[in-house]
Amino acid sequence: MILVSSCLAGLEVRYNGTHCLDKKIRQMIEKKQAITVCPELLGGFSTPREPAEIVGGNGEDVLDGKAKVIEKSGRDVTKLYIKGAYATLRKAQEVGATVVILKEFSPSCGSSMIYNGEFKGKKIVGNGVTTALLERNGIQVVSEERITDFLEEKLKTS
Repeated sequence: MILVSSCLAGLEVRYNGTHCLDKKIRQMIEKKQAITVCPELLGGFSTPREPAEIVGGNGEDVLDGKAKVIEKSGRDVTKLYIKGAYATLRKAQEVGATVVILKEFSPSCGSSMIYNGEFKGKKIVGNGVTTALLERNGIQVVSEERITDFLEEKLKTS
């Protein structure tokens, strides 16, 4: 089983109440090949919510207590992001997921790029909190930007 970011399946759960529908992911859901997950909602956030970025590092640093997740207004929401990451890990373990497809650039889900913590739209190399935790636990994280390559590779090996 594969877990996928809820927003990529067309659910309006992003911070601003929108989605990022990926038709290939929607098809995976319809064929019962994937299950949706939103680490931020699992952490206790609602939709819409204030934008947040990692300040002082990346998801690894947040898990290690060296960086924080801060909302644009300045509120520290690190604990909620960590809570959501652990809830996502539990869900992945419960369903036996070895792969999770997550939304790039998110402070939870980014797998190669995240925003730099200045709320100016600038991106840096790094991962989100959920991605860092999943990878620490041996679960492969794939960005939706690499979904085509991932699915082609999966077809070759199956």
